[in-house]
Amino acid sequence: MIAESGHYALVLALALALIQSTLPILGARWRDFALMNVARSAALAQLLFVAASFAALVTLHATSDFSVVNVFENSHSLKPMIYKITGVWGNHEGSMLLWVFILALFGGLVAAFGNNLPLSLRAHVLAVQAWIASAFYLFILITSNPFLRIANPPIEGRDLNPVLQDIGLAVHPPMLYLGYVGFSISFSFAVAALIEGRIDAAWARWVRPWTLVAWIFLTLGIAMGSYWAYYELGWGGWWFWDPVENASLMPWLAGTALLHSAVVMEKRNALKIWTILLSILTFSLSLLGTFLVRSGVLTSVHAFATDPTRGVFILLILCVFIGGSLTLYAWRASALKQGGLFAPISREGALVLNNLFLTTACATVFIGTLYPLALEVLTGDKISVGAPFFNLTFAPLFVPLLIALPFGPLLAWKRGDLLGAAQRLSAAGIAALIAIAVLWAWTRGGSAFAPLAIGLAVFVVAGALSDLAERTGVFRMPFGTAMRRSRGLPRSTWGTAFAHAGVGIALIGIVCETTWNSEYIGSMKPNDTTEIAGYELKLAGVTQRQGPNFRETVAQFAVSLDGKPLSTMMPSKRNFTTRASSTTEAALLTRGASQLYISLGEAAADGAIAVRIYHKPLVLLIWFGPVLMAFGGMLSLSDRRLRVGAPKPAKAMRGLQAAE
Repeated sequence: MIAESGHYALVLALALALIQSTLPILGARWRDFALMNVARSAALAQLLFVAASFAALVTLHATSDFSVVNVFENSHSLKPMIYKITGVWGNHEGSMLLWVFILALFGGLVAAFGNNLPLSLRAHVLAVQAWIASAFYLFILITSNPFLRIANPPIEGRDLNPVLQDIGLAVHPPMLYLGYVGFSISFSFAVAALIEGRIDAAWARWVRPWTLVAWIFLTLGIAMGSYWAYYELGWGGWWFWDPVENASLMPWLAGTALLHSAVVMEKRNALKIWTILLSILTFSLSLLGTFLVRSGVLTSVHAFATDPTRGVFILLILCVFIGGSLTLYAWRASALKQGGLFAPISREGALVLNNLFLTTACATVFIGTLYPLALEVLTGDKISVGAPFFNLTFAPLFVPLLIALPFGPLLAWKRGDLLGAAQRLSAAGIAALIAIAVLWAWTRGGSAFAPLAIGLAVFVVAGALSDLAERTGVFRMPFGTAMRRSRGLPRSTWGTAFAHAGVGIALIGIVCETTWNSEYIGSMKPNDTTEIAGYELKLAGVTQRQGPNFRETVAQFAVSLDGKPLSTMMPSKRNFTTRASSTTEAALLTRGASQLYISLGEAAADGAIAVRIYHKPLVLLIWFGPVLMAFGGMLSLSDRRLRVGAPKPAKAMRGLQAAE
């Protein structure tokens, strides 16, 4: 009965979504307050039923009910409980149910906490959200039902893909989906504004917190996925320019541009049309990512679906929502009034420059990702666009962006003083030059670009600190006064500084890992030793052990530094008999922000085993940077000006709110 109840709850959620997508629109047209308020109750009820459906699928996996096709194909009775639960979204059907659950969650949050919105705007936003939900409920019920039964239930399941049986799977997909789907709120606000033909600074104040929430989760989701690939796949890399990785990077780039554009709109009532377009494009890129992963057009560890029917259905959804929203934009955008004017040298100008480089970088990733697919469809030729293309096109766009990054917060609104900002950044520039000189002397004729790149990263970090120092007056005023000024700074100012510093810190990690990475690839027998980056590693032995649903080959390495024992590292290779496949479990030894990394290959008949050993200097900064960026986003989100929402509406609108 649990499976049937979950399926029935999903059908009821679809019915509620259809009601939510129509009645509030009619209510807004007829100025009927009761019909407009239907959006709120329907959104909350829809969330309740989707949550019940998702809980039903989790229960089926937790109890190993192999009479359900989804559980049989993706679970095993001996699998640890945490992987039984996280395996719910380790497959196509379950992950799509998680997708609509998060979609309903965001709609429910708007319904519950959107009391400061004008009633007609809230009705339109929730109606658009319901349009999206209805399409994906139909997709799940028609092509991807997770509650299908097996007539003659088997005794045991086929188990989950072994690569996905990792704690990272418990974190990465939900965070990524919270980012992907979270941008649907920005999209719904944009379409609602186009329908009403009214957009102003208050609209930006309402939409910015939701965009920021989605951006924070997407930042953490991408970072978690990168770290998972780094330690789980055994290649020692952290970004492969995989098309599915690119599918998550594109909405992040567009979402970052949207955040900055919304700031300009909120502060200066400018960039209205551009902000609306970015809201549409960001979620459109999220839908595109869903299509790439779910349609079967790509072969990837991230991709689940191979049924072409599903691909056609998602492509239809893609065309309807992207095409429909862009058509509405083309029709109504010209009717929107332009906002305030500003000089090119101003904070607005700096944010526009930021938008220019971010959207161009997004376009290069878009072309590099989709061009091979389009070429194969049109001509049948298969080509590969990999790291060389993206490094040559993507990286140069970020150099001027990073140079301009510290200037933005130091420029005044409307008309800024570039020379004055440069003077205030002189200490940051000196720190960058010192870093370049020291690295150039230390590397003694090595890579010329690495010291320059690290100098640029130091400039970004020091620039963020310079902004805080300038605002608090820490070097110009008594220490106590500076501390009082720092406590009085808006949290969004601190958040901006942390986020910008996170970009510089991540760049330091990227440059150090790619430039000064050391590696040893070869075969070793017990008692063999090798040296790498000053460390001595001895293979003490190889043993076999049995896991819950796998058999594991474990190697034991004794690590010493300067002749002194340091630690023991135990990489392993797991064989899953049910799936007839294996995974590599890398061993990591962290020293500061650097790591030693060992992964195992296949064993030879003579007792030797293939090993990959890496020393990765400052590699952890690659992920510490995004975590710091997300922390900055959380600080900004906690700013009182965002918590209290937009200013109270004018008297003409109070009657509408009173009817709620």
